[in-house]
Amino acid sequence: MAKDSHPDFTEKQLTAKLVYDGRLLKVREDTVLLPDGKTARREYVQHPGAVIMIPLLDDQTVLLERQYRYALGRHFYELPAGKIDPGEEPLTTAQRELIEECGYQAKSWRHLATLHPCIGYSDERLELYLARGLSHVGHARDEGEFLEVVPLALTEALDWIKTGRITDIKTVAGLAWLKWLANLESPD
Repeated sequence: MAKDSHPDFTEKQLTAKLVYDGRLLKVREDTVLLPDGKTARREYVQHPGAVIMIPLLDDQTVLLERQYRYALGRHFYELPAGKIDPGEEPLTTAQRELIEECGYQAKSWRHLATLHPCIGYSDERLELYLARGLSHVGHARDEGEFLEVVPLALTEALDWIKTGRITDIKTVAGLAWLKWLANLESPD
């Protein structure tokens, strides 16, 4: 189906209001004109964007992090990730965060995808990178950042998704990408 044959459901902003301006997030409440001529209110979170790294120690082992997430009140297993600083290129963020959080540098970086995890209420984007050829250089975590680096067999990490031990969506998506790539690149 050609792009022009789709109906246009674009909403037009009539008013914009900043409701909350935090260190990381901004919450906005806008009034929009709908395609049918009516108006509606849209509440959404503005996020600066982040990177996710899939660091492979070898073809069978991925580095995960285990950390406490206050909003849900429990520990989670996750792929390393970090916020993109203003004016910073996403790859630079990924390289910086991998050292800061995990203590590793990578020889090889590959951008895999741009993901939008919360399209119903946030403009957040996640840049997904594959990192290979790791060498340990020591971590430099931010003050107040507490986490454990967990090397894990990829097969076990995928099992943890099936059993619900890994539920973080960026980690599920990243590991699914990795599995998909392995299937595409396998010689069978």
